[in-house]
This record gives sequence, structure tokens and C-alpha cells, in this order.
Amino acid sequence: MASEATNVSPNATHPSGLAQRYALALLELAKDNKAVDAVAAELDKLGGLLARDAAFAAFINDPRLDSVAQKRGAFAVLERAGVSGDVRNLVGVLIANRRLAALPQVLNAFGLLLAEQRGQQTAEVTTAHPLTDVQRTQLAARLTEAGYSNVKLVERLDPTLLGGLVVRLGSRLYDSSIQSKLQRLQYAMKGAA
Repeated sequence: MASEATNVSPNATHPSGLAQRYALALLELAKDNKAVDAVAAELDKLGGLLARDAAFAAFINDPRLDSVAQKRGAFAVLERAGVSGDVRNLVGVLIANRRLAALPQVLNAFGLLLAEQRGQQTAEVTTAHPLTDVQRTQLAARLTEAGYSNVKLVERLDPTLLGGLVVRLGSRLYDSSIQSKLQRLQYAMKGAA
């Protein structure tokens, strides 16, 4: 079982057509350069940065910044994080086209495209707090026990869940979040009244 984890910011949703086009262009470029794994690793690093650094996530979504300020700020962060090459160029193109706010969706779209091309199933895991490496390994083991092999984990943060997790694998949804349990309890209490 090959399990990889991709961090995606909390605002990332299913990719739009725009995000798909950027992601596909980056994937094709990475294939041409025989650097798919390197680009995927750098995108994972960037996704982790977006998930952990609320200030950076707010920065990329700030419509008041012009392209010069976006470029200076984003490239400084990328340099500190050790992100370069094609991923840095992608960020530059997004800035030039005034689409930097689409970066989380582009990261998500790239991960989904890559998983599809590698024959992997994608499990979208939403948690209130970032998963630890041990939790990722345990989740991958449970998915294997449930009959899902070669799963790629795409992680999202949603503090409103309070705790637990929500896993979406294709059309199946497994919800063990505290928020969901509280809602079920609330409905049960209303029914008893």
C-alpha cells in the first residue's frame, strides 16, 4: 500500500476548471522534464506551508496587493521554504495572471490528477487539527483493512469539526467528527422531547 499525504489549505475545495488547467499544464511540464516526483514533493511542501501558515494563506488571498507586492512576498516565502523551479514559476504565472488566490485549488487539482495517473485512489481526510505521521499510518492501515489499496491521503483542516475526522473516498463518506456526533445527539434529544 502506497500512502502519500498532501496538505491542502482549509479553503481548498474541489478544483475548478481554471485550477485544472494550471495543474495539467504543470503536470505535463513536469513529465517533459522527467521531474514529476520532484514537482509533487515541492507542491506538498507548499501545501503544508499553506496549511500551517495562516498569514501566508491570508497573503495569497489579499486582493489589495498588486502583482509586484505579491511577487516579492510570495517569492520570499518560497525561498525560505526551499521551493524553486517549476513550482516557483507556477506561482509567478499565477501572480502575473492575477490568480494567486487559486493556488490552493491548483495544488488540489495537481494532486488529484497525479493520483489518477498513478492509479491511486484519493481519500479526502478532513480534521480539526493536522494529522501526525502515526495517525496517517494508522489511517492508511485502516483503509487497507477496509479493502482500499494504493490510497493517497489529501488532508484538509476544518476547525469546526472540533475533533475526529471525516473521510471521503469516492462516493463513500465516513464521518466520525465530534461536530457530527453532537448534531446526532441534538436530533435525538429533539425527538425525545
